[in-house]
Amino acid sequence: MKRVSLTQYLVEEQRLYNNIPAELRLLIEVVARSCKTISHAVGKGALGEVLGSAGSENVQGEVQKKLDIISNEMLLEANEWGGHLAAMASEEMEGIHPIPNRYPKGEYLLLFDPLDGSSNIDVNVSIGTIFSVLKAPDGMAEPTEKDFLQCGAKQVAAGYAVYGPQTVLVLTTGNGVNCFTLDREMGSWVLTQRDMKIPAETKEFAINASNARHWYPPVKRYVDEMLAGETGVRQKNFNMRWIASMVADVHRILNRGGIFMYPADAREPDKPGKLRLMYEANPMAFIVEQAGGAATNGKQRILDVQPQKLHERVAVFLGSRSEVERVTSYHAE
Repeated sequence: MKRVSLTQYLVEEQRLYNNIPAELRLLIEVVARSCKTISHAVGKGALGEVLGSAGSENVQGEVQKKLDIISNEMLLEANEWGGHLAAMASEEMEGIHPIPNRYPKGEYLLLFDPLDGSSNIDVNVSIGTIFSVLKAPDGMAEPTEKDFLQCGAKQVAAGYAVYGPQTVLVLTTGNGVNCFTLDREMGSWVLTQRDMKIPAETKEFAINASNARHWYPPVKRYVDEMLAGETGVRQKNFNMRWIASMVADVHRILNRGGIFMYPADAREPDKPGKLRLMYEANPMAFIVEQAGGAATNGKQRILDVQPQKLHERVAVFLGSRSEVERVTSYHAE
């Protein structure tokens, strides 16, 4: 089989659809290179002295791991100088990160969760990087936070890397979803799955069941129906899977179907959810929809949510279309 590199894939996509100009291609390649560097650091683990807590908190009030900070720095440094970006935003930083004046500015905005699934770092379970690319608004002079507040439907590219037994990069530029595997010997990304599709029907769901007592009635009803198995209204048995690393859970769903849920719950009624709209929900919703699945916040399509602030949170139901539509309909009732 002829090996197709990430660069070749991007060049051919541009020829086919005219949707990946040179600046965007460079941006995707630089992010992919950063993921390769992060993968190397993750792979070293204790040998690279990168495990454990950094003893600081991020803007979300979460304790940062050393690898959170290292990954964030790698992405910032790699993307500053290329001339393809106007500004960046990260889940780990309070405000936006404008491109320093000594470098040329581009017309794209990059958002990322540098290391998703941090709680799994020290126990050697799959973690990853999630990223989202937006076009800077027309006529933007100096980028501000407001320029980032675009609904997810306006993303021009999104992707994630999973640092697991293999390191993979899953990418969409709006024409389906493709997966690249890192050839560690050659140091190159090789196309290994074309046009990934989420199976419409599924028997698997992913949710943190320890929060069941806090769930709102629609989620309780939906999960109870699945747990009832063959004897319940669904008349089939379901399996539960939960990795506590969104990239790994979504990657499983992309390959074999399922529904991933991180609902709002009664513990903090004023919070619409836990996951971040701009860094996690939007890019994953874009990928999932491009693979034939669906993604909602229980009430509306995630990609239609108009963000009000950079670190906005949102409830997430994504995966196989029929299941997402069912649990969303329970919310409507």
